[in-house]
Amino acid sequence: MVTTKHRVLSLILCIMLAVSAVCAGTMAVSAATGDTVYVRVNNGWTNLHCYMWTDGAGNNEAWPGEAMTKVEDGVYSYTLSGDFKNVIFNNGGDGNQTTDLTYAGNGQIYDLSTRKWSAYSDVTNPTQATSSTKPTQATQPATSSGNAKPIYCQNDAGWSNVYCYMWNSTTDSNAAWPGKPMTEIGDNVWSYTPNKAYKNVIFSSGSNKSNDLTVGSGDLYNNKTNTWSVYDTSDIQVTSYKADPSNTIYTGTAVTLSTTANSLVNATISYQISVNDKVVSPMSSANSYVWTPSAVGEYTIKFEYSDTKGNTNERSLTLTVADDSTLVKPVIKNVTPLNLNFIKLNTKATVKVLAGGGNTGTNLLFYKYVVTDPNGNKNIPYYTLNDSYSFVPTVKGTYTVEVYVEGSDNSKVSKTYTYTADSNVPTTTQPTTSVIPTTSPKPTTPKPTTPKPTTQPTTSVQPTTTPFMLGDCDGDGKVDVNDATYLQMIIAEYSGMKYDFKTCDVDGNGVLDVIDATMLQKMVAEK
Repeated sequence: MVTTKHRVLSLILCIMLAVSAVCAGTMAVSAATGDTVYVRVNNGWTNLHCYMWTDGAGNNEAWPGEAMTKVEDGVYSYTLSGDFKNVIFNNGGDGNQTTDLTYAGNGQIYDLSTRKWSAYSDVTNPTQATSSTKPTQATQPATSSGNAKPIYCQNDAGWSNVYCYMWNSTTDSNAAWPGKPMTEIGDNVWSYTPNKAYKNVIFSSGSNKSNDLTVGSGDLYNNKTNTWSVYDTSDIQVTSYKADPSNTIYTGTAVTLSTTANSLVNATISYQISVNDKVVSPMSSANSYVWTPSAVGEYTIKFEYSDTKGNTNERSLTLTVADDSTLVKPVIKNVTPLNLNFIKLNTKATVKVLAGGGNTGTNLLFYKYVVTDPNGNKNIPYYTLNDSYSFVPTVKGTYTVEVYVEGSDNSKVSKTYTYTADSNVPTTTQPTTSVIPTTSPKPTTPKPTTPKPTTQPTTSVQPTTTPFMLGDCDGDGKVDVNDATYLQMIIAEYSGMKYDFKTCDVDGNGVLDVIDATMLQKMVAEK
């Protein structure tokens, strides 16, 4: 029989158990001094703060709370300075914040995307911020595991935040779109260090985003100019390094390699240029060099910098040199004197052209030169087979020479060169001497261009007794490929050419030009 005394004892035990359970539950979510709380950021916040409190017992710091410490990309931590039950994560009190959360215990991480707590596995030795000191951001994050390098975005477009989405394939990316948030490190530069190497990247912020970019074009992307450059902290600041031309380079092409740099420590800078690890311009004050490749292939151009205070820097670029032996369209590979050079006043100046391509029809190239003096006067230009042109500068100042090269299919190319005429010509002009190839790929036959006479010659030397046959330019009584070659030589004004104008004027427009030669070639091909 249960007595009244037993009933009272049982009731007391039940009450004690209930109180014990409530206390245990309270302790399970109570944050003790020294605990660590984490947050995963994937919404662009960069100024993470943690505000914690217990009703009636105070808070960890006045709003917005204590600054959090970055543990890894997108993860921040905070070590508690007291015992608290509630927490709000926020972006430095700018209006972006979570709701009032109940602290989930030591080593737990809150995901801003899923809005859920979970265990954070990497809590062995996280870097913590103390209650009295706010963490400082490193100016240049160290390289992460997997030899992946940091990537940077120059936020000149003024985006409110910057995300970095990187990928190798549809199943291999650094995160779901829009990727990982980048961290502002100063001077409007944002950084992100991936956990491994990726081939492609997109920078974005809301509806703003870059194109699909290739990693390796540089490590600093400017979201306003859409250009890559190098994120440089050296005291030698490289302002430019380039090759001219930088593409459509063929054997025998004169390529000007040049660079400029500034010293941040008031030191004198020297430059060295190498091609495939062979020094072509030793360390000196010369910052440009004309290089002429003699073989096809890939070439690595390295620019090296050194100053009088021991600072160094370097840049490199890759050039592809192609073969023009089967190229149909003509190309201008080299012109001497070099552009921006000096020519002597009242002395014959000769412009010589090295061209390639034009491998179609008769495989001939035609040349035309338009010379403009400082007063704007021009010569009367004609197309010719000659790959050089001479003139005498009689006026001091700038001369402009336009060089035209045309193939037998009427395709053409032109370049403009500028020279300074002076009575005193400097002994050294323009870039350092070029590498001269041992064998210059020069055409075995002259390559003319089409002269374009404006009027029909008053006399032709072909006998009038010869029967008329349209296209029989050499007068041998038949029309064949020899007539096409003969007509090109007439057009190029070879001396001693005998011909009947009417026979050679294939299109009948009263002018002998490359169109007549082309039509004649078609006549021969269709026979």
